[in-house]
Amino acid sequence: MPFVHGFATGAGLIIAIGAQNAFVLTHSIRKNHILAIILICCLCDGLLITTGISGVGALISSSPLLARLTLWGGIGFLFYYGLRSFQSALKGAALEAGEQVEGSLATVVLSTLAVTLLNPHVYLDTMVLIGSIGARFKGQERLLFAAGAISASCLWFTVLGFGGRKLAPLFRTNTSWRVLDTMVGLIMFSLGTSLFLHQLQG
Repeated sequence: MPFVHGFATGAGLIIAIGAQNAFVLTHSIRKNHILAIILICCLCDGLLITTGISGVGALISSSPLLARLTLWGGIGFLFYYGLRSFQSALKGAALEAGEQVEGSLATVVLSTLAVTLLNPHVYLDTMVLIGSIGARFKGQERLLFAAGAISASCLWFTVLGFGGRKLAPLFRTNTSWRVLDTMVGLIMFSLGTSLFLHQLQG
C-alpha cells in the first residue's frame, strides 16, 4: 500500500539523531515555543517531500552550483550551532520546577527555519531519497505515498516536541544541561565535519 510505504520510508529517514531532531528536543525540554517549532518542521518537511516527489528534487540535485552552495551553507550553520551548544554547555543552565525558559518567538522561528533549511541532510532525506522513491508511483498512488511520508514526519515531530517536555524534571541541574548541550554540539560538529570531508573528496 503506497501510504504505508510512504509512512515507513519517511519514518526511517526522519527518526534519527540529527540537527533538526536535536534542536526540537532541546527546545521541547525548555518549553520554548514548541508548538511553533513543530508546525514549522512539519510544514517544511511537507513542502520538501511534495517538491521532491514532483520531480523538482532530482532537478535541483543535478545542479552542481546549487548543490555546492547548499552544502557549504549547511556546513557553516552546523559548526555555528555546534559552537553555540558548546558555549551553552560551559555556561550551564538549570530548570526550576515549573520554570519555562523562552526566547522571543521571532528568534525561535528564524532558528527553526535555519536548522531545517540550511541542513543539507534535510534535502537529501526529503527531496532526493523520499522524492526518488515516491516518483516511482503514479497518479493517486504517488499522492498516497507523499501523504504517508508527511504523516510520519508530523507524527514524529509532535511526539518529540511534546514528549520531550516529560524530560524537563531531569534537567534541573547544570550537569544535565551540560551533558545535553555537549551531545548536541558533538552531533552538529560530526555532521559538519562529515559534510566538509565529503566536499573535499568531491
